[in-house]
Amino acid sequence: MYRILVVEDDEIIARSVRRHLESWDYEVACVEDFANVMVEFSEFAPQLVLMDIKLPFFNGYHWCTEIRRISKVPVIFLSSASDNMNIVMAVNLGGDDFIAKPFDLDVLTVKVQAMLRRTYDFSGESSVISCRGVLLHPAEAAVSYGEERLELTKNELRILQTLMENKEKVVSREMLMEKLWESDSFVDENTLTVNVNRLRRKLDGIGLGDFIVTKKGIGYRVG
Repeated sequence: MYRILVVEDDEIIARSVRRHLESWDYEVACVEDFANVMVEFSEFAPQLVLMDIKLPFFNGYHWCTEIRRISKVPVIFLSSASDNMNIVMAVNLGGDDFIAKPFDLDVLTVKVQAMLRRTYDFSGESSVISCRGVLLHPAEAAVSYGEERLELTKNELRILQTLMENKEKVVSREMLMEKLWESDSFVDENTLTVNVNRLRRKLDGIGLGDFIVTKKGIGYRVG
């Protein structure tokens, strides 16, 4: 199920869009705190964003720019300001499409479906995994937190992805070694420890020093 974030301060429009897209089996969230859009973006980890231009506090261009600092998730602008200048600005600042208000909900749905299909159907493993505001981008071998972003090695990605996919559980060292064995590297207990410690140091550099927790004698989990 794809997750769609609606950044629209007109409650009637936001609710209508949400109900309609949910009827197509999408998981939809509407931003509530327009002063902290990126917090809700990080927590929900959407695979597509519908963004109005005129918003309280900061406009949609600002938030699209902030999203582009940490993610390539497609952004479709929704706006009654549909003159050529606004359309050009929307695309230049990272938008992927522009839908003029008023719009037909069925047309919106078709555009959403087409954008998701183009973005994800042929790109392999593209879903973003989230935990505690941390976003893991498997297809890009990168992790982001706030405005910080880290590139990961193959082993670091396998470890972090396994932990975040099992974020409610303790992952055994044996399971992590099996994941690392899928690469070309020889993996033993010491190799795993070295990789986990290296990953921890990198995460510490972006304020996530306590993100990976050791369960002595068992394995690791994300905290």
